[in-house]
Amino acid sequence: MKRSRSRPLVVVAGLAVAGIVMLAWTQTWFTVHLHAGTAVVPRVVADGAAVVPQYTALAIASLALFLALTIAGRVLRVVLAAVEVLLGIAVVATGVGALTDPVGASKGAVGEVAGVSDTAAVRQVVERVDVTVWPAVGIAGGVLAVLLGVLVFVVQRSWPGPTRKYAAATAGAAADARAAAPQHRDAITDWDDLSAGADPTAGGTVDTGPGAARPVGGTTGPDGALGESPTADTVGSDRRRSDDGAGAERGAP
Repeated sequence: MKRSRSRPLVVVAGLAVAGIVMLAWTQTWFTVHLHAGTAVVPRVVADGAAVVPQYTALAIASLALFLALTIAGRVLRVVLAAVEVLLGIAVVATGVGALTDPVGASKGAVGEVAGVSDTAAVRQVVERVDVTVWPAVGIAGGVLAVLLGVLVFVVQRSWPGPTRKYAAATAGAAADARAAAPQHRDAITDWDDLSAGADPTAGGTVDTGPGAARPVGGTTGPDGALGESPTADTVGSDRRRSDDGAGAERGAP
């Protein structure tokens, strides 16, 4: 498998690991048996939500992180890989801490039924604690998160970045929008077109707003359309008419 094609697999694996941590958070971790007469119930079931409430935030953060990897650039991918390693370490540390001291981790659940809140008092009413497999599952999920963070740091160098593709698409859309926009003409634009050897009156959109320039030799009719001007010969036509008239008078008998 090429490294450049490994990103989808890494992202799917990261989402799966975050799901494992979330699943462990919802399951029973400890069954705490109490001394007879110390509470209204003989035992208390402590799930992950009561023992390791941090797991839900860590799992959600890991989910968001791997979703962000699908669009992140190279620098951001390195940062996200480091954050994933830290999240995995936090999951492992929290799970190991709860597994090392199950009574202290179950203090909240036991205190609700035994009517005590102090850790020392909780230990006095607890007879024994049965541990399920879910603490190990949660810790394993944290270890996998650490390994995935390291893997992302190693293989992300060959992943393609989204910057050029999105920049090209944005530039193309902007160019199309500029091409489709109406062109407002004025005297400066017409002069530039004439200097370039182009006819400024051929094609394009004429700005008919207040103060807009009109083509030489055209008039605007009642409906706003351009028409022929009665004096639309060439520049200096009045002078030529007067000269022609004078010449005719001199040549007359």
